Amino acid sequence: MKISELIAQQILSMLEETDGTAEIQRNSLAERIGCVPSQINYVLTSRFTPERGFIVESRRGGGGYIRVTRIRMNHGEALAHAVRTIGGEITSASAHDFLRMMCESGMITMEQAALIAAACSDRAYKNVPQNERDTLRATILKNTLLVLI
Repeated sequence: MKISELIAQQILSMLEETDGTAEIQRNSLAERIGCVPSQINYVLTSRFTPERGFIVESRRGGGGYIRVTRIRMNHGEALAHAVRTIGGEITSASAHDFLRMMCESGMITMEQAALIAAACSDRAYKNVPQNERDTLRATILKNTLLVLI
């Protein structure tokens, strides 16, 4: 198993044990897992993002910590939050992360996610200039989610 997978699993376990919020001391976690603290940062910034349903806050200093919170909302709130979070542009990878998170949390069905993913794929925009794709993708994704709300 990759070290990043191990770190992610450890953080997810902590979230499950504490009902959605975990306070992590980076050095302590790195020592327990046997990695360097920067690997913890990498996992937090790449896997625990708002698109994947998490908020990460940090407090620096001697007693500093990193707080990871799983976003929990009702169906309408979650979809409205997703629409607000998308912004003016979104990459294909971020759109797919969003859809995966929404599907895993039960906000949309797998069938809905598959249809929206097809509409957001790079293949769907092959005739659109590269510099306009992420803007068009964000517009289509937001409008599709608004229909579901």
